[in-house]
Amino acid sequence: MPRRRLSRPTPREIAHEVLVRVETTDAFADVLLTARLTGTALAPADRALVTRLVYGTLAWQGRIDHHLGPLLRTRLEALDPPVRAALRLGLYQLRFLDRVPAYAAVDASVELARARGAGAAGLVNAVLRRAASEPEAPLPRDPIARLAVEWSHPRWLVERWAAEFGVEELPALLAANNVRGPTVIRTNRLRTSRDRLLAELQAERIEAATGASDDAIVIERGAARLQGLSAWRAGHFAFQGEASQLIAPLLGLAAGTRVLDACAAPGGKAAHAAALLGGSGLVLAVDQRRTGTVRIATEATRLGAANVHVLVGDARRPPLRQRVDAALVDAPCSGFGTLRRHPEVRWRRRPEDVARLAALQLAIMDGVAPFLGPGGVLVYAVCTFTREENEDVVTRFHAAHPRFVVERVAGSEAPPTAVTAAGFLRTLPHRHGLDGFFAARLRARS
Repeated sequence: MPRRRLSRPTPREIAHEVLVRVETTDAFADVLLTARLTGTALAPADRALVTRLVYGTLAWQGRIDHHLGPLLRTRLEALDPPVRAALRLGLYQLRFLDRVPAYAAVDASVELARARGAGAAGLVNAVLRRAASEPEAPLPRDPIARLAVEWSHPRWLVERWAAEFGVEELPALLAANNVRGPTVIRTNRLRTSRDRLLAELQAERIEAATGASDDAIVIERGAARLQGLSAWRAGHFAFQGEASQLIAPLLGLAAGTRVLDACAAPGGKAAHAAALLGGSGLVLAVDQRRTGTVRIATEATRLGAANVHVLVGDARRPPLRQRVDAALVDAPCSGFGTLRRHPEVRWRRRPEDVARLAALQLAIMDGVAPFLGPGGVLVYAVCTFTREENEDVVTRFHAAHPRFVVERVAGSEAPPTAVTAAGFLRTLPHRHGLDGFFAARLRARS
């Protein structure tokens, strides 16, 4: 008998699969998308649709759920994850993708739910048909609750940011978090220059422009083809966000410097520091997970960063035998500055996570401090902008280690408006078009 030919998955089927896995595991959408789309025979337009469906559904999940609630006879949380994902995916298309006909959005979502049984398919069909014909559920009257629903963020987070940034500025911040950030690469100056790399990209019909930092290139068209280029195989560039590229230069590295990157995985900033050293000196990249150190070593090899040495260890007790000249603590954090790239983070974090992470950040700073001698530079960085994980950590660290003084991050590659009155670096998506990062530079007294 001839073999039955298996049909290729549709963009909506792939998006649904990724959404279910994001909700039921700790995996990030961008990692799952990359793995799922690698080797998939989808046209560029279909690949772009998968990406938009996943990121859009996750970013607008709060508003989607607000509208789904009154249309259901049971709680949305009580449904099986695949059914819930089918409803969210369908409603996202109905409400946010004008070019998708309503019947197509409904029918596709019904098919996605059919694997859970006829009852699930019937429920999805009934709910989405009602959603297509009825107006959206009214927004709450309370101003904070209204902003939370309107811009699809957890209420507790909106309350926190209202206190920090003010209600007037808040809509711009929340809206910026829902716009997917661009693909950005960092020129590897160990192998090439930015001008030469731009020429290579142009020859491959990749549309690109210079970014905020000296090595940054923003990809405007053709991002999906980057890892297939000879420039990638030759180690001419690495994937790294614009705001992230502003951090390593704050170390003020000179030839021969010994640097500690205390929380180094996946290795972007360690490799950047190695490139700033021009291949001289030493970058000690520490991570507590062996899988993380393998990623660091693999990327360093591809980029020709032979001065990166990888160590397995807990950053609160760095596995060092001697002092270093500079240290980077790119600490684990709530990640709220990366919602443009990781929209699912807003639904995973809880209020208690902020205090827990702030305690961990301070513990890592305490562990690193003894390895910096007089004149040593310590850069603390996080990709979030909650005050407890920003200025408060620096204040608490300085109180416990008065030999360290805060230095203004003047002379950095950051936009002038990203340097605060206290001399810290703070980038915000709605002000600078960058991910939200905070960094402080401290120096040990001589």
